[in-house]
Amino acid sequence: MNPPSKLRIALLTYSTKPRGSVIHTLELGAALQAEGHQVCIFALDKDGLGFERHLDCDVQTILTRSAPKEVDQLIQQRIQEFVNYLQTVPLDYDIYHAQDCISANALAMLRSQGLIPHFVRTIHHIEDYNSPYLRSCQDRSIREAELCLCVSLGWQKQIHDLYQIQAPRVINGVNMQRFSCDRDGSEPQIKQRFGLASTPIYLTVGGIEPRKNSIKLIQAFAQVLQELPQAQLVIAGGATLFDYQDYRDQFLQVAQDLDITKSLIITGVLTDQELAALYRSTDVFVFPSSKEGWGLVIMEAIASGLPVITSNCPPFTEFLSANQAVFVDPDRIEAIAQAMIAITNPDISQALVQASQAILPKYTWQSSAQMHIKHYQKLL
Repeated sequence: MNPPSKLRIALLTYSTKPRGSVIHTLELGAALQAEGHQVCIFALDKDGLGFERHLDCDVQTILTRSAPKEVDQLIQQRIQEFVNYLQTVPLDYDIYHAQDCISANALAMLRSQGLIPHFVRTIHHIEDYNSPYLRSCQDRSIREAELCLCVSLGWQKQIHDLYQIQAPRVINGVNMQRFSCDRDGSEPQIKQRFGLASTPIYLTVGGIEPRKNSIKLIQAFAQVLQELPQAQLVIAGGATLFDYQDYRDQFLQVAQDLDITKSLIITGVLTDQELAALYRSTDVFVFPSSKEGWGLVIMEAIASGLPVITSNCPPFTEFLSANQAVFVDPDRIEAIAQAMIAITNPDISQALVQASQAILPKYTWQSSAQMHIKHYQKLL
């Protein structure tokens, strides 16, 4: 039997808060819907507020209960909450597609109960969990999927090496209607709200986490302040399932010891509009992350007209060249600092901005949706 030309697609994500895989889910869902398919996004919702943005496709949010701080019990409860909810709704989709370990484990359980025929799993990146339970959850979510997808060549190789699974690569995109250089008048309000009054203003997005390399970034920023004492560093975002409080406490202590707290702005989670305005209100995007699935925020920064500093490793080196971004060794604090200083030279920053714009047409959500459909139809 040939697969239907218009598919009913269930996309599952573990949160309604903006993280990379969540944004991927929302943008992919919108693009699939625009291609004429019927999409429903299922998402765990811990505060009952739902998604901040309006979505053209169907959405079903699943209100979660408060969970213990012990991470294994938290993950177990979140998986079960997905299962409990999905057992109560009609499961008549052609495709069930999980964007994370939690929702993939829930789909694996539903398939074992005979409630769904198969499921797809996108692997954005593989975590190095210390917990045996979390490692087994991650392994199960990958090994039991009928189809695994990934978003970079580097992760494609690692998936094959670790699991002997060939995971086709699908691209991420950037929403050019949401992120652009065009100012809308909200920038002065954002600057006033966060006290952005100096220059240069450096921005990073993703909160304070070990894999964001946050401590080395502020250690580099302390060196920058010695030469550019008016500089400011903005750290935006940060909603995550895991508790990085110990690392955050260490980060704040390092910032205090370095005496840079007055030049450091931590915004917390922002709305779509606030984040877009913040990109346009800063001068440089700096992202020396040690591990990413792709780095959607780099694409957003480029679309917003910012020069970019990032790590000299995949996946960043897969889609950026040396004339489109400044690459640094994420383990070398001095190298990060030197790049942050050098990029304030207008000749360097303008050349980077101009060269990096060429990558934007290559990464659209429409193209990503079309790639997904081909893999869905092949699976069916």
